[in-house]
Amino acid sequence: DAAHKVTLMSAIAFGIPIQFDKAYVEGISKLAAQDIKYAEQLGYRIKLLGITKRVTVNGKEGGELRVHPSLVPNKRLIANVEGAMNAVMAHGDAVGTTLYYGKGAGSEPTASAVIADLVDITRLHTADAAHRVPHLAFQPDAMSDLQVLPMSDIVTSYYLRLRVADEAGVLAKVTGILATAGISIDAVLQREADEVGGEGSTQTDVIILTHDCVESKMNAALAQMQALSSVLAPITRIRKEELA
Repeated sequence: DAAHKVTLMSAIAFGIPIQFDKAYVEGISKLAAQDIKYAEQLGYRIKLLGITKRVTVNGKEGGELRVHPSLVPNKRLIANVEGAMNAVMAHGDAVGTTLYYGKGAGSEPTASAVIADLVDITRLHTADAAHRVPHLAFQPDAMSDLQVLPMSDIVTSYYLRLRVADEAGVLAKVTGILATAGISIDAVLQREADEVGGEGSTQTDVIILTHDCVESKMNAALAQMQALSSVLAPITRIRKEELA
């Protein structure tokens, strides 16, 4: 649902054809309760976001089209959208950032949206052809060929949670891999072993927040970290959006 919505919004915003097949879609099935808890301790909330942006990569313009859970600072308005409420945040070069908030589910909001669509169709049908607003707001000859970027080219920051052996040198190995990959660390949180596995536990959680980096670099670094004998479980990676 979110992927269809953001795909339509990307077409309206950037005048590109609808390209749902190029959208990256990741749901919430892999989220764990401890990640929600750790995110809150670090000042974030986890939200499922649909994101589309016009960006420049290696001197060439491209578009992002992705849906996935994201850490969002809890002071942002969009981090406090709950229940059946939806919000759309848009950033324009002249207007800056604006937020549109309201009910996104339920019989009356759905009926209202359907009636609004029918009214728009009727208005277009009775309007002179030269004065009709085209579908998706762009004339066919004004559509853009903006390329939708693969996830490997996306630049964002990350939350990483590693279940590791509670022994000396583990953190140094992990941070060394990130440093070699050119990935800058924003914050590190290491839990006491007793908090994670109970009294006498030999395992602990290490949580790392990074600064922005290209996803392909992060994928390579994650593969190296996962191969360490001291990393005892699959690494959890959640993308982070500051929305500043």
